[in-house]
Amino acid sequence: MIRAPRNERDYLDREIDCQEAMEPGFQAIVDCMMEAGWQRGEVMRSLRRLIAADNMTQKENARVEAELAIARAMIRAGKSL
Repeated sequence: MIRAPRNERDYLDREIDCQEAMEPGFQAIVDCMMEAGWQRGEVMRSLRRLIAADNMTQKENARVEAELAIARAMIRAGKSL
């Protein structure tokens, strides 16, 4: 089971606590990948690429959400797009 943050709000070591909570799962993924025949460098590069792709997806989703909010506001105000 993954350990929850010590506090719901932001606190000084929250990111460190997150890393420590994630460590066992991260090591398990790396170990499973290597047992399947992947090399550690490949696994690490692939993880970095997955993180980068997720970041781009999050940014794109935020942009689309902002555009939708503007469109909804304009419709409520009776303006056409």
